[in-house]
Amino acid sequence: MILCKFAAEINDLGRILAIDYGRKRVGVAVTDTEQLIATRLETVHSSEIINFLVKYIDKEDVDCIVVGEPKTLRNEKSESAKIIDPFVKHLTRKFPDIAIERMDERFTSKMAVQTLIDAGVKKKKRREKELVDGVSATLILQSYMQQKGI
Repeated sequence: MILCKFAAEINDLGRILAIDYGRKRVGVAVTDTEQLIATRLETVHSSEIINFLVKYIDKEDVDCIVVGEPKTLRNEKSESAKIIDPFVKHLTRKFPDIAIERMDERFTSKMAVQTLIDAGVKKKKRREKELVDGVSATLILQSYMQQKGI
């Protein structure tokens, strides 16, 4: 599998896209074209994520898709992996020219809520799951970028 950083060095820089996949909603975050800044892009219903990605990738150059990998505190796959693993396999088949990476997503939802608190977002707005999922995807992307030294 091509690492995203190396894929970016071979080609012109494309974006890195991160996904926080859930049963109902999928948070999506993306880098800028310089791969310097991670930004929340959208929260999409899980049944619409493939269509959303096809349209987005049609318009934007994407080097890599990073999918959050849910793990337990014992560093084992969590129950959520049962729905995420088939999704990742589908992504690999659907986008064979794009590197698909996994990134530990433990605690991202809690960190997302804390990020929103720190940013002064009101309690009512923090209850919106779509916002939390989008921020979670951004945190997954930021963690990936830090780990890869991007």
